[in-house]
Amino acid sequence: MKRRLDGRLVIATHNAGKLAEMRELLDQYGVRAVSAGELGLPEPEETGTTFLANSQLKAIAAAKGANCPALADDSGLCVDALGGEPGVYSARWASPTRDFAIARAKVEEELRGVGAKAPFTAHFICILTLAFPDGEIQSFEGRVDGELVFPPRGSLVFGYDPIFLPENLAKTFGEMTLEEKQAIPPDGSPALSHRARAFQAFARARLGA
Repeated sequence: MKRRLDGRLVIATHNAGKLAEMRELLDQYGVRAVSAGELGLPEPEETGTTFLANSQLKAIAAAKGANCPALADDSGLCVDALGGEPGVYSARWASPTRDFAIARAKVEEELRGVGAKAPFTAHFICILTLAFPDGEIQSFEGRVDGELVFPPRGSLVFGYDPIFLPENLAKTFGEMTLEEKQAIPPDGSPALSHRARAFQAFARARLGA
């Protein structure tokens, strides 16, 4: 029988935006979350070539480093006209300073460079991995499809959100509040964001949702 979580959980990230989103999701379940950054844990090198591999290596490193369960996210933007790029390298497109204004501009530049025409179809994907210090591990996937818009829209800036318009919606992620983007529908229907959708699967399996 898989263990449920009822105590402290390490969020294996040094990214303030991801941490805020995960805490927003976990709060409703009474799970106390602390980040790897707050614990002073080092960031492992993301050597995987898939979202799953990177998510797992981050979760395992944090679980061992903190000696308690850890939840890691690996996520990114996959643009069809760019062959799925930036994909697992989404953060690297933001330069060493993690300036996502640079990354968003690079996506637009690359699309123009290959002669792509709107709509620029794309999807966000998120893999969440839960790891325990004793080696137990489980992963969960969330995906949301949509298209890219230029210029960016929205002042609620996090990553690629201001250029991503989810299908069948009129607002980009950058125009949504955190609560809107992360809301978990009580009827069990899919949430809006890729991270919230992965979290829905995690919550059903580990939080008794």
